[in-house]
Amino acid sequence: MMKKYAIVGITKHGVEIGRRLHSLLPLSDLFYPAKFAKGDEQEKEIEMFEGSVKHAVPKLFHSYQGLIMIVSIGAVVRLIAPHLKNKMTDPGVVVIDDRAEHVISVLSGHLGGANELTNEVAALLGSKPVITTASEVQKTIPVDLLGRRFGWTWESKENLVSASAAVVNENQVAIVQESGEKNWWNYDTPLPKNITEYESIEQALAAKPDAALVITHRQLTKEEQPILENGVLYRPKVLALGMGCNRGTSASEIEQVIKETLDELQFSIRSVKAVCTIELKKDEQGLLDVVNKYGWEFVTYTAEQLNGVPFNHPSEVVFKYTGAYGVSEPAALLYSGAADLALEKKKSGNVTISVAIISFEEEA
Repeated sequence: MMKKYAIVGITKHGVEIGRRLHSLLPLSDLFYPAKFAKGDEQEKEIEMFEGSVKHAVPKLFHSYQGLIMIVSIGAVVRLIAPHLKNKMTDPGVVVIDDRAEHVISVLSGHLGGANELTNEVAALLGSKPVITTASEVQKTIPVDLLGRRFGWTWESKENLVSASAAVVNENQVAIVQESGEKNWWNYDTPLPKNITEYESIEQALAAKPDAALVITHRQLTKEEQPILENGVLYRPKVLALGMGCNRGTSASEIEQVIKETLDELQFSIRSVKAVCTIELKKDEQGLLDVVNKYGWEFVTYTAEQLNGVPFNHPSEVVFKYTGAYGVSEPAALLYSGAADLALEKKKSGNVTISVAIISFEEEA
């Protein structure tokens, strides 16, 4: 199994640091020159290389999420320079000095995860982390990472750079959050004074901010669209789809019903978190194909669990075939914890769908 991180040492001290870190950091592979072999490399799954490290770097750069180089920072810059593409795809690169006094985030601090990896490695080695990205130094919002740990995705990526600049340059930035986890602020200090939270997009537009960060599962109306002229739209994972279908229903029909339903509700498909159904459907290939295509959770409940949820449209017919008085409605309610459904029940062809919004109010 390919690991997430490659640790590379090229000096005697670097090899010792690398061996120590390799034993402490899960999902890591260790590479160093064969001339420093100690005889236990095969047992410890350590890989050795002959000749210059520059011949090993190209493959490592494209095979791992993060590179941890116990090499001088200048040499690392020269080694990785020919392979750089963009911040969306380059791996995180972290450098450790030859005495492990400092761990430095060098490349892809945000999207590549180098800042997070720097802190983790520094903690393991008892070293000082060195991070130079402006949002971390100023303790403000890293626009390209907001909500990432919760699975949020962003749209309007063309505005990521300009919105980030507005945040770190202390321009006026509006935040509007309509759904999703509330504990996205990572520091124990208040939000910076240049960042203001508004209850609605309408209020934010009236304030005429320099940039905006909008967190919602909704499709914006035509009147709301101007907020994204210099704004980033985040999609929190908050939609639970309760679903039932006839045996053998195709994935294409199920997917089409989902898309049509979300369009009718003016909800984004990127905010779907889970498809929920009865245990009888745990092997329904059409449902499995759709959830696998989108990477959604697939959750099944027993008839007894579904019958324990009060909902508005119990059916004797459904009970006759499944042992539950309903599938899509109670499944969506059970998963989401919501008091009400955004869509109670819609039947389309061979598919029944209900939609609930997961509430995170208790975290506020």
